[in-house]
Amino acid sequence: MIASDLMFVVPVIVLVLVLAFIFAVLCLRVANQYERAVVFRLGRYNRTAGPGLFFKLPFVEWVSWSDLRTRTTTVEAQETITRDNVPIKINTVIWQRITDPKRATIEVADVGNAVIQVALTTLRSVIGQHSLDEVLKEQDAIAHLIEQQVDKVTSPWGVKAERIQMKNVEIPESMQRAMAQEAEAHREKRARLIKAEAELEAATKLFEAAETIMKSPAALELRRMQMITEVGAEQNTMTIVMMPSEFVSMAKGLGEALSKK
Repeated sequence: MIASDLMFVVPVIVLVLVLAFIFAVLCLRVANQYERAVVFRLGRYNRTAGPGLFFKLPFVEWVSWSDLRTRTTTVEAQETITRDNVPIKINTVIWQRITDPKRATIEVADVGNAVIQVALTTLRSVIGQHSLDEVLKEQDAIAHLIEQQVDKVTSPWGVKAERIQMKNVEIPESMQRAMAQEAEAHREKRARLIKAEAELEAATKLFEAAETIMKSPAALELRRMQMITEVGAEQNTMTIVMMPSEFVSMAKGLGEALSKK
């Protein structure tokens, strides 16, 4: 009797264990640290589960997974027009992150693509409000403005646009040549101004030196002797020395005095 009972109980226990294992496989789920599970029960939102182990009723509940890590998307060159009617192409990099898995799942389909489209639309709008010079010189400020406007749109979706950066700005070749000519003209202008300032400073110094020498005849004579020394150092075959009128008069007087003796 006992043996027959055991033969009946053992299969039942085994069957229960197998069913329990199958039930556990169907019901238990594991969410990683960077994941969240949005659980729907009979089509209605029920809860957001994770991270870790959570329970899901089979055939009654469905799970939609959300990745909370920052996603980086590189957008190909988009053509837009600046405020001064210059067509340019801009490569953009977008960093986005889900902050509310429930809204990111319910409010919008394909939330990643939706953020990209909003960013591109905002990019064209903001660039159209700035000139080419501003786009080239103030890229960080313009990118920050785009981030703020995109974030206002994506916040109700449970997504944050963490950063939007203009990777490269391409301008037409004709505009590049014009900008190169303009830069060359500015460099030439600056070179001429520097040269004119140098000449003015040199002329001022020469004028001050002339005034100083005119106040002291001895200084004038010393300067003349220095020039004679410099000319002699150049290995010239003949050097003409102009004597001051005072020396000539003194020599003439000395000669007359000696002849009288």
